[in-house]
Amino acid sequence: MKLFFDTSVLVAAGVLGHPQHAAGLAAYRQVMSGRHSGVVSAHGLAEAYSVLTRLPVTPMIQPTEAYRYLTESVVPHCETVSLGELDYLALLESVAKAGSRGGIVYDAIQLQCAVKAACDRIYTFNLKDFIRIAPQLQNKIMSP
Repeated sequence: MKLFFDTSVLVAAGVLGHPQHAAGLAAYRQVMSGRHSGVVSAHGLAEAYSVLTRLPVTPMIQPTEAYRYLTESVVPHCETVSLGELDYLALLESVAKAGSRGGIVYDAIQLQCAVKAACDRIYTFNLKDFIRIAPQLQNKIMSP
């Protein structure tokens, strides 16, 4: 089974004090154990780095620690999916026609990568926005 992890789950799984750490880590362990295969978006890796290095935790997560987590704990266990120019143009057309504004486009990127990789489950803690963008994927979108 292919499991897609969005930024919210990657961050929760990697930060011990995060309120959703246990759930995020339990989902991610399915991949680390080899039980299922994992998928992340290239965009999600950059987004996770951004969130990790700005998280209001003490001590703050240093840039090198965020990089190490992503390159040692995520990338070796997951397929990284990117979108090409035509993928982005189709995605932008879709969100524009839906009247979507602002940052929800980043959730749409995550979803498009999950679709491109033919994932069976899409893990996120942002259910409302993900389902709003892709109601046809409602049976695949879930919180860990």
